[in-house]
Amino acid sequence: MREVNEVATVNILIVEDERITAQDIKKALNSVGYEVPAIVSSGEDAIKMSEELKPDLVLMDIKLEGEMDGIQAAEKIRSKLGIPIIYLTAYSDEKTVQRAKVTEPSGFILKQPYGFLRKPFEESELSTAIEITLYRHRLEKRLRKHDQWLGAMLRSISDAVIATDPKGQVRFMNIMAEELTGWLEEDALGHDVRNIFKPMDYKFPIAEDITLKEEFSFNKAILTTKDESTITVDGSVTPIRSIDGVMDGFVVIFRSVE
Repeated sequence: MREVNEVATVNILIVEDERITAQDIKKALNSVGYEVPAIVSSGEDAIKMSEELKPDLVLMDIKLEGEMDGIQAAEKIRSKLGIPIIYLTAYSDEKTVQRAKVTEPSGFILKQPYGFLRKPFEESELSTAIEITLYRHRLEKRLRKHDQWLGAMLRSISDAVIATDPKGQVRFMNIMAEELTGWLEEDALGHDVRNIFKPMDYKFPIAEDITLKEEFSFNKAILTTKDESTITVDGSVTPIRSIDGVMDGFVVIFRSVE
């Protein structure tokens, strides 16, 4: 359970066209420390308020007032703003679920009919879904930020860097690698690295065996560039391994030498 006095305020937009249900959701969220800056009842208003308020999360019903349903609104909010969505809806037929999946929701909670002293949702289930969604969203943001930082760092270093996937297809090149090979990253992405980095007259593991197991250093290798000119390079090829030791590709680092 989230502490009410937690310093960071979490704002949750409620998109629900049943007024009583919307107020019950707001009370449940407020009771555990979440803020509800707005309640809207249409997909159009959901998009508008998401753009204005930039909430941390949107609780979205699927059937709404107006021409746009919750799935259509969720797709626009997710693609444009990257805000996580949890569906809280009474609709669970296969067609609806399949449509909802396309929007990559963070959760899907099924509402039940109101009963005697019973709300249409379980507060504990809702709270758990929100906590998991917020945690995962924060983690994904940190990972994206780390990837951006790493990419910026690799692009700024003076050595040329080419990284591949496990099949040896290029997935990253920095500016120096573009300059030395003559290939732009956008043109090289997805191509076999052996077609981009081509040393001549040199016993080179990439050219013979894509499943390199150990780091390999090379000196004064003659590299053929995209325009068929040649340069001399020193460098190394190093396997990229996941935490559990699985081969995830490799990185080629090299520099021009006279």
